[in-house]
Amino acid sequence: MALKIRLSRVGTKNEPHYRVVVAEERSRRDGDAVEQIGSYNPRAKGNPLTIKLDRVDYWVSKGAKPTSTMHAMIKRSRRAATAVAATA
Repeated sequence: MALKIRLSRVGTKNEPHYRVVVAEERSRRDGDAVEQIGSYNPRAKGNPLTIKLDRVDYWVSKGAKPTSTMHAMIKRSRRAATAVAATA
């Protein structure tokens, strides 16, 4: 069972909203997920991505691989988290 960390679309037509999920590699894009670990709203102002980085680390340690898009989003989220921690 190969796991992927990827986006799953849940929005309506012309109103995209996505969930960040851990799912089997061969399952459908919007199919059943193992766990939901965040959300992404591309039309939101400010920070459109909310993701649980501790759960990402857990699933990566178990062998889940993020897609290329999610890899970039996780990287961006980690940078934002360290910037907030540095200013606090």
